[in-house]
Amino acid sequence: MAKAVDAIINETVMLVSPLLDDMGLELVDVEYLTERGRWVLRIYIDKPGGVTIDDCVEASNEVGTLLDVKDIIPVHYVLEVSSPGLDRPLKKEKDFLRFVGEKIKVRMKHDVCGRKNFTGVFRRYERGILYVEVEGNIFSLPRADVAKANLVYSFDS
Repeated sequence: MAKAVDAIINETVMLVSPLLDDMGLELVDVEYLTERGRWVLRIYIDKPGGVTIDDCVEASNEVGTLLDVKDIIPVHYVLEVSSPGLDRPLKKEKDFLRFVGEKIKVRMKHDVCGRKNFTGVFRRYERGILYVEVEGNIFSLPRADVAKANLVYSFDS
């Protein structure tokens, strides 16, 4: 039986995080999914000031070699390494601490004050709670109930 998607993602994170750290890169996210009938392992990386195409190529070569040696993915797949983009996902606690003051979009698993979607300025993060200002109102959003959170790029900055 093939490995579960979550197991492959977790093993990939454990293997490639130290490698990327040594390269001065941060592992932002890992996706393992099927697209157009093929398996794709997508790795998002970042560094202060942003990543370049050369960073992605170097990381792809190093990560690809490591994954080939460890052989954790039992089927043919395509490896993609890229920047998280302007709408970078926020997943780890350090992401939430780092991006206080930025505009974010949050989708909750459950209703908070009668809604699930919040787009506004991320005012603070304390004790697992995101405080997001939307149209002058501050909403307290438990991180444990966040389905998805992303930065929102502002073209005015």
